[in-house]
Amino acid sequence: MYTTLITAEQLKALQMSGQPYLVFDCSYDLMKPEDGAAMYLQGHIAGAVRADLNQHLSAHGGGATASGGRHPLPTREDFAAWLASVGFSSDMQAVVYDRQSANYCGRLWWMLKWVGVEAAAVLDGGLQAWEAAQGDVATGPQAPRVASNFKPAAAKATLVTSQDVMARLGRPSQTVIDARAAARFRGEVEPLDPVAGHIPGALNRPFGDNIGVDGKFKAAEQLKAEFLELLGSRDPASVVHQCGSGVSAVPNLLAMEIAGLGHAALYAGSWSEWCSDPARPVAKG
Repeated sequence: MYTTLITAEQLKALQMSGQPYLVFDCSYDLMKPEDGAAMYLQGHIAGAVRADLNQHLSAHGGGATASGGRHPLPTREDFAAWLASVGFSSDMQAVVYDRQSANYCGRLWWMLKWVGVEAAAVLDGGLQAWEAAQGDVATGPQAPRVASNFKPAAAKATLVTSQDVMARLGRPSQTVIDARAAARFRGEVEPLDPVAGHIPGALNRPFGDNIGVDGKFKAAEQLKAEFLELLGSRDPASVVHQCGSGVSAVPNLLAMEIAGLGHAALYAGSWSEWCSDPARPVAKG
């Protein structure tokens, strides 16, 4: 069972093993949302199911949500129904990947944990690593799949709300880590949300800091050292991860798990939800 990362060679071995598995392509472009479908058509791991951030990994159409923000989480039940519709079952190993340094596939990895799937892993290095390992790549539309009866189980991930974060603001029991770029964190620029700045007391670690020059996650020992330096005397168990809309925060969360620093919480509404209420404090600098 793979629960954090899986390498291209390990995925090849999994494919040959006869064990049930399903691969998900989460490639996406935040500024050009329609490009996700085009990327999938141009090339994807053979047999992969397309998982689109807007269509499949966020609530849309005015339905029920499990968080606020620009990419609100669907309910666990609605997400589980989508997993069932593409044929995912609880005995499968889930493998998720993208072309964007795990920025988007991390969202699906976390959501799978949220509906009780332990056997969920990110393909380290994404499609680029798969192609470098000469893995099978297909083009064109997704092949139809037989639906399953997948149902959500007890959550293996922790979701917190704006109310939770506000209630613990400034307390040692909560350490907020913001995954946005440093200039956005400081409030110097804000290309997406109506208010610039960050949650008071938050620490900044841009999600790309987890990725090495080879396009893969840094070694566990290096990640551990970097997070411990960032945290200082703060308890890793107190960490709540956030970003702009609960997506790019996940590589930080995953990196902490790779580093052996435990299962941190996710504030999925993130800055886009936090700044929507003028009663919530904002810091800059």
